[in-house]
Amino acid sequence: MDQHEPIGARTARWHAWWPRTLAARLLLILAFGMLAAHALSFGLLFYERYEVTSSMLLTNVEHDVVVAVHSLDQLRPQDREAMLPVLRRRTVEFLLAPGVQGRAPLESKLARDMTDRIAGALGPRYPVTANAVSSTPERFQIHLRLSDGMPVTIDVVPSTAPIAMWLPYVLVAQVVLLLLCTWIAVRLATRPLERLARAADNLSPTGEGTRLQTGGVTEVAKAATAFNAMQDRIAQYVRERVQILAAISHDLQTPITRMRLRAETLEDAPTRDKMLEDVALMQQLVREGIAYARSAHGATEPRQRVDLDAFLDSLVYDYVDTGKGVTLAGRTGLQLDARLNALRRLIANLIDNAVKYAGAAEVQTQLERSGVRITVLDRGPGIPEDELANVLQPFYRLEASRNRDTGGTGLGLAIAQQLADSLGAKLTLAKREGGGLSATVWLPLT
Repeated sequence: MDQHEPIGARTARWHAWWPRTLAARLLLILAFGMLAAHALSFGLLFYERYEVTSSMLLTNVEHDVVVAVHSLDQLRPQDREAMLPVLRRRTVEFLLAPGVQGRAPLESKLARDMTDRIAGALGPRYPVTANAVSSTPERFQIHLRLSDGMPVTIDVVPSTAPIAMWLPYVLVAQVVLLLLCTWIAVRLATRPLERLARAADNLSPTGEGTRLQTGGVTEVAKAATAFNAMQDRIAQYVRERVQILAAISHDLQTPITRMRLRAETLEDAPTRDKMLEDVALMQQLVREGIAYARSAHGATEPRQRVDLDAFLDSLVYDYVDTGKGVTLAGRTGLQLDARLNALRRLIANLIDNAVKYAGAAEVQTQLERSGVRITVLDRGPGIPEDELANVLQPFYRLEASRNRDTGGTGLGLAIAQQLADSLGAKLTLAKREGGGLSATVWLPLT
């Protein structure tokens, strides 16, 4: 690794292959740890087995060779050939011949140890020499002569006890079992987090969101109970705020009406006109405040079956009948369950917004696999890219284009956003290609 490489570059390269999800990271860490421990255990086991079997091999070969050499030496020459099959072992074979000639040195420590032990056990009566025959598989020969001078070659293929044929299958089964148990443990640990994330995504300010089950292990039950309590507190807080806003807006209507009546009695025309204009702005703000408060309760409206095409036709024709330039394009043939009044107010709010600032609106529908898109387009002044998210907040106005002079109070799009939330829909704003605004409502198919 380059010592002068920036730390940020090393971190980026590290994160390039590191999994992004918690489940994948836990699975990788646990699986690697368990497999490493499993491999280490089997490595130590096989090493110990190799040491034991090597020691047993040395002892057995030493004993077998000593017995065989003395037995052959005591037999008559003509009887020795018949004795060879009896003396044969898995790793040792005896030949009454000079064997393979050559002085190739012994390659492995096991072969040298075996030769030394055989030479030591036979003693000076039977001097031995040894040479390697092959390396794969390892094979060497030990040469000596009996008392009558007959050559004897001991052909040795040193190998420890063979591995049983079923052992690799057992090892594979153990690895699969370890990975399966690891996967189950990771799923048990991360599934509550996935449910919590889905519930958080579906969290509704009205308290209508998904409620988590409080059963299961203690930690998960406590987290679910805390989440449900948090959702209830948020809903209660929102209801209180909306009730306060609705009450203030409602109570302001009476004094505003009195102010308008009194302003109309003024004789000074310029002053009267300015006061009436201010009162009209106050009345509009109060009306939209009440509308905003009402929109917060859209989730309480019961759902009903709606023919979407017929609904949009009726809504658009109402605007056409009043001389507004509103058009409709696209057919879905869709029947869906929706809160009709909330949906009507949502689409009408977006159309009103487009008509107010552009003089006309285009309504388009498009059916998709998991939902339907209803888009309201205009050719008005539009909204800057960095303000698209801000205009969905209550009382937020763009002073440069949509301000009090055009009747804006900063509640129109906020009401639309709240109605979309009550419908379980998603409202997005975007700059229209060629100028203007595109407001899209995405309704999931339920």
